[in-house]
Amino acid sequence: MSLHIYDTSTRAIREFVPVEAGRASIYLCGATVQAPPHIGHIRSGVNFDVLRRWLMRSGYDVTFCRNVTDIDDKIIRVSAEEGVPWFVVAERNQRAFTWAYDTLGCLPPTVEPRATGHVPEMITLMERLIERGHAYASGGDVYFDVRSYADRYGSLSNQKLENMRGAGDTDDESCKRDPRDFALWKGEKPGEPTWPTPWGPGRPGWHLECSAMATKYLGPTFDIHGGGIDLIFPHHENEIAQSQAAGDGFARNWMHNGMLKIGAEKMSKSLGNSLLIPEMVQKVRPVELRYYLAGPHYRSSIEYSEEALQEAAAAYQRIEGFVTRAAEVIHDVDADAPLPQAFADALDDDLGTPQALAVVHEVVREGNVALSRGDKEAVARLLAETQNMLDVLGLDPRSPQWRGAGSDLTPVVDALVAVALEQRKAARERKDYAAADAIRNQLAAAGITVEDTPHGARWELSH
Repeated sequence: MSLHIYDTSTRAIREFVPVEAGRASIYLCGATVQAPPHIGHIRSGVNFDVLRRWLMRSGYDVTFCRNVTDIDDKIIRVSAEEGVPWFVVAERNQRAFTWAYDTLGCLPPTVEPRATGHVPEMITLMERLIERGHAYASGGDVYFDVRSYADRYGSLSNQKLENMRGAGDTDDESCKRDPRDFALWKGEKPGEPTWPTPWGPGRPGWHLECSAMATKYLGPTFDIHGGGIDLIFPHHENEIAQSQAAGDGFARNWMHNGMLKIGAEKMSKSLGNSLLIPEMVQKVRPVELRYYLAGPHYRSSIEYSEEALQEAAAAYQRIEGFVTRAAEVIHDVDADAPLPQAFADALDDDLGTPQALAVVHEVVREGNVALSRGDKEAVARLLAETQNMLDVLGLDPRSPQWRGAGSDLTPVVDALVAVALEQRKAARERKDYAAADAIRNQLAAAGITVEDTPHGARWELSH
């Protein structure tokens, strides 16, 4: 079976056939950086990171472009409220997003373009649209003429033009030929940043920037465009219209992840303040938070609760426990070992992470049985399968991301604990059990759990 994904534009699961054999190109609508990210924002990053990793594991050379919207109405509003330049707001929040992506183990994008760095490409795109009769300048703004594309506009969101309302992206509707026309470029306003264009100074419209950046880095036709389901209309609908009206094929497949909700209410800035990433990684470890976000199917909604978060953390710890114990017996893992077919089939079926994780847990159960009976050959095979599956999901507890590789204190802690365990072993050998228990209690007070196994004492940081 090859990869099949649900394409929003056709509302069907389709086989993934790349534009260029052996290569996969992905554009993900990234952050609008008016505020730091909550887990609803970062879910998209985790979902598409799993997609990217699976494509890489399947042999594709992946180009992954994730943009940053660093100028828009919201950023300007925050700038005015705080009395700081717009670029200060954008820069600090982009750093917060980058930290969050990195903390949850998302691979860095191949390229991460900012909107403000691509105004020349936007001007070129507007010129092409005006020449083709699909856009017009009015009152310092530039608008896309929706009626010029009426036969196809609304195909992504499955709407008819006559049932749509105005875009609502300007206070001056008199500048538009039709209320449904949307702004490609917004003319100069007092106190706002501007860039020069043939139609006067102003700043980009939200939709225009993504079309310009996607085609610059991925070409006029590329494989996958992704984002949250809330972006289908108007953002992605408008991207398709302006790109294809200009003559580009644009995205072949559209993938949208579901929302994160509290109860029946969509995640919003006000609800998300208590679920910002720095606060969430105080509740559970980053790898456990990634497990929580990657576990549900990417198209499903997540109903957030503390109970569900802790259940996800406990489930991950069961996997981690097997890997840790098995690694004490098997030191060299075969990174090229084949993945279980059921795991591969699950991910090939529209990135079915729930079914894929079910396979992981089944292999872990088999591995624990093999450990208990001392079957090293089976343990070696099952550990390799587990780690290789977890690598695809970005969840391998032995990877540098989660082991804290590069930390100057890691070898120091290892050495100190080893000394303490040697002292405890010596105390037990001379039957000084009070001293041995005292060492174990001191380690526990420092957050280190000691477990006696047939292969000797092992330790881990308390969760």
